Amino acid sequence: MGFYQIIQIIAVSLTGLAAGLFYSYACSVTGGLGKLSDREYLMAFQSINNVILNAWFFTSFMGSLVVLPAVTWFSYNAGINFSFWLFLSATVIYVVGVFGVTIFGNVPLNNMLESTNLNTASLQELFSLRERFEASWNKLNLIRTIAAVVSFIIAVIASILK
Repeated sequence: MGFYQIIQIIAVSLTGLAAGLFYSYACSVTGGLGKLSDREYLMAFQSINNVILNAWFFTSFMGSLVVLPAVTWFSYNAGINFSFWLFLSATVIYVVGVFGVTIFGNVPLNNMLESTNLNTASLQELFSLRERFEASWNKLNLIRTIAAVVSFIIAVIASILK
């Protein structure tokens, strides 16, 4: 097994881990949180946002952002073929649909939530904050979930092509 195959495995694995994380949020975490009261929901989300910023998350989330373009470059240097175009597609989908949506969509919403002192907010303020946060955050998470899963599937296909 050569370097190119190893970097393919790393790219596929990291992208799969990111896709799995966003998928698990979409099919369980957001639904469970949605059943909480406004204060409980917002406090739980603040807690999750603080905990998720860790080495495990950044390894898959940022690692895919680095390794997918790298494997695309190595594929390009090996000769432009269908595998190259698939890796390029997986990279673009990940960069735009996962990283871009997260940085320009989910993170600003998370920052809005983080800047609020939930302990002193009135019930109306909590309701209003949740109204501005929940549906938008869930929609953006669904977009990045689909993008991550599609990017992962395309990278798997590109890796098994000769």
